[in-house]
Amino acid sequence: MGGELLPPGEAGPEDVVLAWEGADVVAVRLPQLAESLDHILTALERREGRPLAELDRKAKQEIVRTLEARGAFTVRHGVETVAGALGVSRFTIYNYLNRDKGR
Repeated sequence: MGGELLPPGEAGPEDVVLAWEGADVVAVRLPQLAESLDHILTALERREGRPLAELDRKAKQEIVRTLEARGAFTVRHGVETVAGALGVSRFTIYNYLNRDKGR
C-alpha cells in the first residue's frame, strides 16, 4: 500500500504509532488514499498482465467490485480515476456499481 516507517518521535498527527509492551517502537505513515488508489490500479494491471482498458466487460465489472470492496470510490475523484484506467465513462462505473447493488 506504500506506507512508510518512521521513528516514533517523528510521527505526525495523521501517523499511526505502534507500541510494544508499553513503549512506542515505530510510527507508520500511510499514503493519502488517492495515492493508494493509483498503487491498487497498478497492481491490478500487473495481475492482469495488460492495461485495464483492454479487459472485456466482465473483467472490468470484477475490477470495479474489487475496487469497491477496497474503498476506492470513497476517494475524491475515485470514480473518474477508475473510469480513466478502465477506458470507460463515469456513467459506466456507476452502472456497474448499481448492477451489483441490485443483486
